[in-house]
Amino acid sequence: MDRIADFLASIRERPVTAGETPRAIRAALGGARLPAAGTPPARLLDETVDLLFEHSLLNGHPRFWGYITSSASPIGALADLLAAAVNPNVGGWDLSPIASEIETQTIRWIAELIGYPAGCGGLLLSGGNMANFVGFLAARRAKAPWDVRADGMAGGGKPLAVYASSETHTWLQKAADLFGLGTGAIRWIPTEAGRRMDVAALERRIAADRAEGSLPFLVVGSAGTVSTGAVDPLPAIARVCRAHGLWLHVDGAYGAPAAALPEASPELKGLAEADSVALDPHKWLYSPLEAGCVLVRDPQHLVDAFSYHPAYYHFVESDEPAINYYEIGPQNSRGFRALKVWLGLRQVGRDGHVRMIREDIALAEALHRAVAAEPELQSFTLGLSIVTFRFVPAGLAPEVPEAAAYLNELNRVLLERLQAGGEAFVSNAVLDGRFVLRACIVNFRTTLDDVEALPEIVVRLGREVDAETRPAALEGGRKRG
Repeated sequence: MDRIADFLASIRERPVTAGETPRAIRAALGGARLPAAGTPPARLLDETVDLLFEHSLLNGHPRFWGYITSSASPIGALADLLAAAVNPNVGGWDLSPIASEIETQTIRWIAELIGYPAGCGGLLLSGGNMANFVGFLAARRAKAPWDVRADGMAGGGKPLAVYASSETHTWLQKAADLFGLGTGAIRWIPTEAGRRMDVAALERRIAADRAEGSLPFLVVGSAGTVSTGAVDPLPAIARVCRAHGLWLHVDGAYGAPAAALPEASPELKGLAEADSVALDPHKWLYSPLEAGCVLVRDPQHLVDAFSYHPAYYHFVESDEPAINYYEIGPQNSRGFRALKVWLGLRQVGRDGHVRMIREDIALAEALHRAVAAEPELQSFTLGLSIVTFRFVPAGLAPEVPEAAAYLNELNRVLLERLQAGGEAFVSNAVLDGRFVLRACIVNFRTTLDDVEALPEIVVRLGREVDAETRPAALEGGRKRG
C-alpha cells in the first residue's frame, strides 16, 4: 500500500511510458518455466510492483491523452481490492445480496446523472463493446417479428438491417458478425457538418430497404464518436425511429456522461429518448478498468433477451422481488464491478463529476486554441474533449498534391516518436484521408500547463522527423538530414 501511494504521488515525474520494445519487456519479465516450488508473497509483491511501475504505460499520467481511458480514481483501486476480498458472484442475488443491491443503485444513479428515464434497467459489463452488444441483442429480440432466440436469424425469411453513421465504432461490425446478421446488414449512413449522421439520408435508406424486402430494426446514434467526439442529432434520429417503429440505441461509451452538464447540447441530452444507451464509467467517470454500462428504458426487454431458468439454479423466492443479474445479461458468473463505480459516485457526487468533465472540456478548448496559435500545426476538429490536428512543417503547403502523402507519413512517424518518448501520449485519427494527431482529455490530473506544453513538444519532434525524412522532390532538389 505504501508503494502504491508513492507511485501515485510521483506519477507526474515519471514518463508516460518507457517506450520499450516487446523484446525488452519480455527480457524484464524473464523466460522462466512454471515454478515447481512457491515463492514468499512479500518477495513476489516487491518484484511485481517493480515490473508494473517501471514497464507500464501510465494512463493515470496527467499527459496521457491517447485512447479513451480515464485517469482512474484511487478509491476505485481500493474498491477492486475490497470486491476481490469478499468475492461475491453478482449473478444471483442469493450469492451477492449487498453487491447486487449496490449494482442496482449504481445503475439508477448513472441514469439519473445523464438524464435517462427513472425506472430503466441495466447492468455493468466489461466495457463499451459488451455494453453495446447487450443493447443490440435487446433490440434484435424486441424488433424481430419472429422468435429469434428459438429460430435464429433464418426464422424470419427476410434480412434484418441496422443503421449507423460512417463514424460509428467498430463494435457494430463485431455485433453484426457475432449475432448472425453479417456485416452486410449494416447500412452506413453518410455524415454532414461536424461528422454527424445525415438524418435525411437515414430516412431515405430505411424507405429503400423496406421497398427491397429488408426489415429495418435498429438505428445506432453516437454520443461522442471515437475519432472526433461528434454527437449525432439524437432528437431528430429519435423522431425517425418512432415514425418507423425502430429501436434507437445510443453509443455513448465516451460522451454520455457529458449529458450531466447543464450546458450540454440538446443533441447530447437527446440520449434520454433512446431505447438503450451504452456508456463506460472507465472512460469519463474515472473508474478503473473494467467498467462498462448499458441502460435499457424498459427492463423487461433485458429479461426477454437473456433469461433462462436452468434446473441447477434454485434461488429462494420471497414476496420481495430480488434482481438476479444472470437473467438480464450474457454472464452467469459476474464480478463485483459496481463497487468502484458506486464509491466514485459517492466520493465526489454529481457536482464533482460535472466539475471534472467540464474542466476536461475546457482543457480541450485551451489545447485547440494553443494548436491554432502555432504556425506549424494545422487544427482540424474540436468535439467534447477531443482535439485533432497535425504537424505541417514551415514552407510546405498542405494543399499541394505531392505533399499529401508525405504529410500522412510524417505525422505517422511523428506519432510513433511521440508515443515512445514518454513526454506525452496522444493517438491518431484519419479524417478524409488525412492522418492526424488526436488528443482526448478524460483526466482529472491534467492541468492547463500540461496541454499548453503539447504544441511545443509536437513541433520539436515534428521538425526532427521532417529533417530526417522529407523527400528531395519537396525540397526543391535539396535533400535534408
